[in-house]
Amino acid sequence: MKKVYIETYGCQMNVYDSEIVKSVLGKSGYELTDSEAEADIVLLNTCSVRENANRKVYNRIHQIKQRRNDERVMIGILGCMATNFRKQLLENPKLPIDFIAGPDSYKRLPQLISEVSANGADGKNFDVTLSEFETYSDVYPTQSSGVNAWVAVMRGCDNFCTFCVVPYTRGRERSRSPENVVDEVKRLADQGFRQVTLLGQNVNSYNYEGKDFAYLLQKVSEVQGIERIRFTSPHPKDFPRNLLQVIAENPRVCKQIHLPLQAGNDRILEMMNRTYTQKEYLELVDEIRGLIPNIVLTTDIIVGFPTETDEEFEDTVKVMEQVVFDSAFIFKYSERPHTIAQRKFPDDVPDAVKTERIVRLNELQKTHSYQKNEAHIGEIHEVLIEQETTKKSPDEFQGRNDGNKIVIFPRGDYRKGQFVHVRITEVTAHVLRGEVVEVLSK
Repeated sequence: MKKVYIETYGCQMNVYDSEIVKSVLGKSGYELTDSEAEADIVLLNTCSVRENANRKVYNRIHQIKQRRNDERVMIGILGCMATNFRKQLLENPKLPIDFIAGPDSYKRLPQLISEVSANGADGKNFDVTLSEFETYSDVYPTQSSGVNAWVAVMRGCDNFCTFCVVPYTRGRERSRSPENVVDEVKRLADQGFRQVTLLGQNVNSYNYEGKDFAYLLQKVSEVQGIERIRFTSPHPKDFPRNLLQVIAENPRVCKQIHLPLQAGNDRILEMMNRTYTQKEYLELVDEIRGLIPNIVLTTDIIVGFPTETDEEFEDTVKVMEQVVFDSAFIFKYSERPHTIAQRKFPDDVPDAVKTERIVRLNELQKTHSYQKNEAHIGEIHEVLIEQETTKKSPDEFQGRNDGNKIVIFPRGDYRKGQFVHVRITEVTAHVLRGEVVEVLSK
């Protein structure tokens, strides 16, 4: 029985996909291991969103081979790099890999591995076919018991933002049936999970035979045992009123929305093919806060998109100052092969300028995050315990509140997966700290 070790890079969809791979291989008789050293097969489930992620994978391939030089170890590349860099991976004779498989080809992994085993070192095997139909609705991921479980409700993306490779590496949008999603959530509840996060490249464009994402949220919220529901990542163009009302009115749907801005200037937004203007984005923020005053808003921002001027960058600063996000993921623009931006727009903003801009936005966001967190001092938050220690101390517990903010409190007679009420006593820009005032029965 061959042992398989899986290493995962990138987004939570990749984390979920690795669990699908474990399920597929487990049913085919492979043994899964948490130790690379004892594995016969090493699978790297890769990300292609940023150049640094690619470099990490290339380095890991050579590290694995060097450590295992005296033994035969099979290496497979999965995920977005397999699709986006197929030619480079397959044709580089110095790259010691045996096979690659794209995100829609995981059911074929047992066959790919068998073929490599039969053929030895003769060539590299691959399947990077993009499917219009594959949703893995008949495969239940191998998720160990815990607090939060990820559930992919759809795959692919139809937005074609010019900076993004996802439509080319994961194909077009297709959704699972509500019944299939709910069935998976019921299984997770039976395993002891208290929270699920619904996943999609553009999760709120979910549509299955006329059933939209608001309908799906409502159905998932009816599963007994699941106390919190989150979702990621949405697109600002897909927030109809009925979806906002479900978030506002359903107590199990968390009052936190990740609302990617990407840029605050209309010309740059149009070049990105984001399909909204600064004004429309700000109007959506106002609508959300009008319906859900206590909403926690987070965002993504790219600095240094091709041709972005200093004045256009200031529009992004303006939006950040007007919205005051609770947190933000801020990135330098990274040219990705095969994207529309890579084909049409020169990456002409100097790296030094990108660095200046990202430093400025990070400092601004740090101030905003602290202000938002400081307002919580004295409040009592319902916290779901996720860890029975923290990185800094074995005498502290860590959990998250409804807004997905980290809450740290002194160790006590509590357990992972339990809900407690915590009074917030101090904060930083990144965490809330407090003391437990009540242990809930959930």
